[in-house]
Amino acid sequence: MKRRFNASAVCAILAIMLLFSARAFSASEKSAPASKSEESSKDDGPKALSGKVVETMDAGGYTYVCIEKKGVKTWVAVPQTKVIVGKVIAFQPGMEMRNFPSKSLNRTFKSIYFSGGPLDVSKGNEKKSAPAMLGSSAASSGAKVSVKKAEGKEAFTVAEIYNKRTSLNEKQVVVRGKVVKVSSGIMGKNWIHLQDGSGDAESGTNDIVATTQDSPEVGDVVTVKGTVYKDKDFGMGYKYSVIMEQANVEK
Repeated sequence: MKRRFNASAVCAILAIMLLFSARAFSASEKSAPASKSEESSKDDGPKALSGKVVETMDAGGYTYVCIEKKGVKTWVAVPQTKVIVGKVIAFQPGMEMRNFPSKSLNRTFKSIYFSGGPLDVSKGNEKKSAPAMLGSSAASSGAKVSVKKAEGKEAFTVAEIYNKRTSLNEKQVVVRGKVVKVSSGIMGKNWIHLQDGSGDAESGTNDIVATTQDSPEVGDVVTVKGTVYKDKDFGMGYKYSVIMEQANVEK
């Protein structure tokens, strides 16, 4: 059963995002992230989304907030959280999606940002979140994973894909692993995190993200076939050193 990000009250989107990680939506929402000049991104980096809350609503595990700053209104979608109209709030940097159609709201947002959630200003935390983080469901941390490597010429472990990412760039590979995190319906895709016990957790080479139209559950042991992309940049500072795209997932 497919689950897609179908914001029932998306006022304006974060994004993933996504990072590598949302579930609970069953309709497809397609759109491309708005571009941001590379020069601007390098100079200033992603900016927090802040302003006075003028409208908010909860739906489907998400909170949709319209904020106003200097007369400009911006819609932001975040995992469900308490927001009070009239208060000034800041959200983590988000990914913008233009002309975003929400079937559940029966409306199209000219612009909406998907954010990982409120910014903890007291700690100066401007942590970025990847698209895949929105509404994600994840396995409990600390659990050891050990999955036997897939068979065949295109088969690799997670660590091997990282180690050979240059030579594997834009090539199809097969990896078998345990689904440790799922983010559904972000940019019209489901984002899954796979681990097989190889790689290093500290450097992040133990976990690989794959985008797919399939909908595995957290905890499933699956075989994934997809195309490897090295240094994939989705804009707004969200970049994966390795990611698998157009993947097919089989149990």
